[in-house]
Amino acid sequence: MKSIELKGTVREKVGKGNSKQVRANESVPCVLYGGKEYAFFSVIEKDLKEILYTPHVYLIDLNIDGKKIMAKIQDLQFHPVTDKVLHIDFYEVDANKTIVIEIPVRVEGNSIGVKEGGKLIQDRRKLKVRGIVKDLPDEIVLEVSDLGLGKSIMVGDISREKIEFLDLKNNPVVSVKMTRAARGAAEAAAPAAKK
Repeated sequence: MKSIELKGTVREKVGKGNSKQVRANESVPCVLYGGKEYAFFSVIEKDLKEILYTPHVYLIDLNIDGKKIMAKIQDLQFHPVTDKVLHIDFYEVDANKTIVIEIPVRVEGNSIGVKEGGKLIQDRRKLKVRGIVKDLPDEIVLEVSDLGLGKSIMVGDISREKIEFLDLKNNPVVSVKMTRAARGAAEAAAPAAKK
């Protein structure tokens, strides 16, 4: 799985007042947990662009004042109006233990159902999986060429070595829905076939 470096600075003080001051300096207050102790730090807001505003998912190589820690983003808080990041919770990751993380889904191929007039719908952009870091793929690629009209690929239809899918097995990931135009054509063709 891809990782990306992010530099942080230890916060000497914590609390609402300090968090406001951190945000005023165009930084984001953060907390790291999951390890031996909590760490309170801040990161520069613009450094988050390629981590947050992308379809990819990364493990984060945190560098907090020279101390290096592998982590994943556990939780994000956004401002309800401006959509600015207000706070990030990071969770420390052990390379030798299993972690739960969401991995992006990429669809490949031209579906038979689409050629028949259907519309391909990607119901889920990410899937929650459990596995050891070295076994985690950058993305889950689904080949949809054989997917017919009205058919779906469910979570339970997908399997990859050494990783476990945690979403409900009967959740659709990719579906080919019948469009109104295709339905109309099918209904018009049905009486003609009866004659």
